[in-house]
Amino acid sequence: MRYRLYYWTGIQGRGEFVRLALEDAGADYVDVCRVQGDAAMQPFLAGKASGTRPFAPPFLKHGRRVLAQTAAILAYLAPRHGLVSTAESARWKAHQLQLTIADLVTEVHDTHHPIAASLYYEDQREAALARASAFRRERLPKYLDYGEQMLAAGGGRYLLGRPTYVDLSLFQLMAGLDYAFPRAMRRLRRRTVRLRALAARVAERPRIAAYLASPRRLAFNENGIFRHYPELDD
Repeated sequence: MRYRLYYWTGIQGRGEFVRLALEDAGADYVDVCRVQGDAAMQPFLAGKASGTRPFAPPFLKHGRRVLAQTAAILAYLAPRHGLVSTAESARWKAHQLQLTIADLVTEVHDTHHPIAASLYYEDQREAALARASAFRRERLPKYLDYGEQMLAAGGGRYLLGRPTYVDLSLFQLMAGLDYAFPRAMRRLRRRTVRLRALAARVAERPRIAAYLASPRRLAFNENGIFRHYPELDD
């Protein structure tokens, strides 16, 4: 059965973590909203379509199943496509790491929208400056140090000793951070040697390389999660 991915058009967002797994797996999928527009999501979000009602995109339809939340979608896809070990302990460890990535993604979002997602960035710029400063100084190094430690524990090349979907997500995370906070990430370059080597390794995977070179890979922009506002990277 073909996978049907639902996510907002025009941005990578959280949907990109799912796309990378589907692309690396060579899975048969359609990015529904890019074909039919964002309105295609509304029957699901309004509870008028079959399956579990998702709170927000991304969500994935596979047969009668409707799965929401990025980490849950990836936990569903990974064992079906060899993107995680069949061992239960490895699957739970991968899920734990993916949730940690999700935590960091939320903190990145909150640097430019610290008060409310319903407000424009310009309406909360002063709070964003304070939030981004604390993020760059305290939270970002802490998360990246943890990633380096987990890579070292996994043998240095992959988080779990072999390629998994979490490595694909870590690649996306590093790409997004480099876009949003280039100055901060340059300052942390010596502390992220393993993470950068992993990101380069993932980018060279044949299906990922083909995807990155294709029009399916949208560019980062100031409508997504990873946004580059120079004043937040000072």
